[in-house]
Amino acid sequence: MSILETAKKIVNEGPICDHCMGRQFAKLSTGLNNLERGSAIKLSLAMESDMLYKETGDDTALKELSTCNSYARKTLGIKGKDQKCWVCLGLYENLDQWAERAVEAIGDKEYSTFLVGTKISGLLSENEEILWSECGIAHAEQFKSELNREVGKLISARTGKEVEFERPDILVTLDIAENDVRLQVRSLYIQARYRKLIRTIPQTRWPCRSCGGKGCETCENTGKQYPESVDELIREEVIKATNATDTKFHGAGREDIDALMLGTGRPFVVEALSPTIRSIDLGLLEKKINEFAKGKVEVDGLNFVEKDVIESLKASKADKVYNLKVTFKEPVSKERLISAIDNLVGAEIAQRTPQRVAHRRGDLVRKRRVHGMQLLERTDEYAIIQIHCDGGLYVKELTSSDEGRTEPSLTGLLGVQATVNELDVISVDI
Repeated sequence: MSILETAKKIVNEGPICDHCMGRQFAKLSTGLNNLERGSAIKLSLAMESDMLYKETGDDTALKELSTCNSYARKTLGIKGKDQKCWVCLGLYENLDQWAERAVEAIGDKEYSTFLVGTKISGLLSENEEILWSECGIAHAEQFKSELNREVGKLISARTGKEVEFERPDILVTLDIAENDVRLQVRSLYIQARYRKLIRTIPQTRWPCRSCGGKGCETCENTGKQYPESVDELIREEVIKATNATDTKFHGAGREDIDALMLGTGRPFVVEALSPTIRSIDLGLLEKKINEFAKGKVEVDGLNFVEKDVIESLKASKADKVYNLKVTFKEPVSKERLISAIDNLVGAEIAQRTPQRVAHRRGDLVRKRRVHGMQLLERTDEYAIIQIHCDGGLYVKELTSSDEGRTEPSLTGLLGVQATVNELDVISVDI
């Protein structure tokens, strides 16, 4: 079927605007927009119909075309305006209004790039499907694709900002059914390392176990299991700097609440949600975080990253170095302790999920390796032992054996119960 034959079938379905006519043939040519393409096709139809009318005197085709083409009406001497397009329901007449509403919704948010998306109504979707089915349309562009592009052009002209398809700072959604404009502001991702200098705070926020975060007498209506966290101590200044609605904390593993994180620190990414400010001084932010969290948490090396860094951070199997303060149920000689330590160096450890985390982790046997282990200090009361091992090895259980769930263990090799009283993370190697 030729283009004009298909166009005639389209016209017979009812009044159609130039945008929607051109859109049905969008994949057949380049260098024209759909408005130009549709106008050209309808003009060609009108000219062909006028030629037949002059040759035969039959004005049937011109009358059919007159509902949507001013040239055909002029030829027949019919007065009146173009009727509203039954496919888009006149939506293309209001593109400027949608663009203006989008710009108003963005307001004073800081951004460099944007993208327009459309949620069309069920009626518009149905109209488009009917047209395609009835007229055998095979080369059309979807309604929302053109709307996204045309409104995007108008927004760009008003703001001077660029359209970005992969990672726009702001996604503008035109909800046609609800007659609403919604914004989705891309998060800002800041990577750094933190050191935790006290033993009483968790890495991330913990809702109260009694009320699930709603607030109760147990948590003094705070909704928190612990008053503060590494996450919250960093969050405060990030929100101030970016004017974000909140933050999310993504760490490369985590240390126990009673453990310190020392040395070069643990890598993390803080995600600022829906920020309205994107150009921030990371050096100043680092200083403000450290001032706010003084004596509890320190951060350094702040830098902007993309979202995919979080996945690689979470998936990384970083080696860890720990210092353990270990006590023993019975006296253990230095020689005997060194011998047991030497036997663990290079050993593959079979570790069933520890009892203390069994409520939140699957009951599996995991295998990890000890790369190095040495005695740093020995007194009558305790020993300081440093261990270099695979990430994911529970070093408290490597020491205690966890009632035989970890094999081999320091307790098993000594034949004396050994317990970690203090744990410091010295290095997280990523």
